[in-house]
Amino acid sequence: MPDALSEEHLRAVHADLADLVRRTPTLTSASMSARCGGTVAFKAECLQRTGSFKLRGALAKLRALGGTTDGVVAASAGNHGQSLAYAARRQGLRCEVYMPRGAPISEVEAVRAFGAEVHEEGASVEESLHLARARARASGMTFVHPFDDLDVIAGQAGVGIELAEDVGEPAKVVVPIGGGGLAAGIGAALAQLRPEVEIVGVRAARLETIADGIAVKHPGALTSPLIERHLEAVVTVEEQAIAEAMTVLLDRAKLLVEGAGAAALAALLSGEVAPAPAGVTVVILSGGNVDVGRLAGIVAHEETRAGRRARILTRVPDRPGSLAALLAAVAAAGANLLSVEHVRDGVPLDVGETAIALTVETRGPDHLAQMKRDLRSVGYRFTQER
Repeated sequence: MPDALSEEHLRAVHADLADLVRRTPTLTSASMSARCGGTVAFKAECLQRTGSFKLRGALAKLRALGGTTDGVVAASAGNHGQSLAYAARRQGLRCEVYMPRGAPISEVEAVRAFGAEVHEEGASVEESLHLARARARASGMTFVHPFDDLDVIAGQAGVGIELAEDVGEPAKVVVPIGGGGLAAGIGAALAQLRPEVEIVGVRAARLETIADGIAVKHPGALTSPLIERHLEAVVTVEEQAIAEAMTVLLDRAKLLVEGAGAAALAALLSGEVAPAPAGVTVVILSGGNVDVGRLAGIVAHEETRAGRRARILTRVPDRPGSLAALLAAVAAAGANLLSVEHVRDGVPLDVGETAIALTVETRGPDHLAQMKRDLRSVGYRFTQER
């Protein structure tokens, strides 16, 4: 173990960050435990200041720099930029962040709100990284890598220290992996504090993913060997599983978690990772910074997939009272009407008819099927669009 990742050093770094870094809660979940078949708990880094674990590493790096720099520069899709900007402002340092073109507006504005100068340049985070490095060389500012830095890794190790101290019987830790700074830090800490704990990493199956916080092609030169040394396995999860995990966390745990943060739970829900047969399986919810528009779309998609939301099209006579009668039939079936729209173009209609598109919310697939039967019984013909 490098000296920079020794237990003594990791504990010292963790203690030094306590003035700004929150000790995030580890929350038990009876519903997830029952569903997954083992004791499951959430390490809620989504409740960290700036909304993610990244603050730990960014602040650790700035503290390690001491007074040797007047400013820092970084590249980020969101979380690293927010955390570095926040930490730099608290340390009285100038901060510039390069973000890829097309990054969510909410992420860009959040970085600016913490006082950083934002450059929206580069088609990807990798391109933004090259630009940030060049800016650091030209300006004399210090480049802060989002994960491939021993000081950053030492900061992220605080998650592992807190788990070792706060969880009575940790048996398995499931952690999302992008560049690998979080997994490497947790691995380095638990290898010394709780070596019996099994650590499993989770990646998104695609680079174009709703889990954009872990959309990294490969870990870094420093994080790769640490991951190989400390992790039992690394699995991948599909987009559908990530979307489901985000929705489940919001619905059942009342936790707002971004795609990358929900990837670890997605691995459990999809069966890619089994919970430990004894002891606690800790799921790392690494961040909660998700664009509201994206979240609304994901929730609507999941509601539709689960049969709790549907869009249907039916035809009614084009005369006064027809729409009211249809809506009364929907209400009688116990469905909640979300939207209604007249459709007169692109639909085969008889003379004197109009089409009505309804978006309804139901209690689930059985209720949706019953609603359709009830509407058919009073003469409505329709097709379910989605």
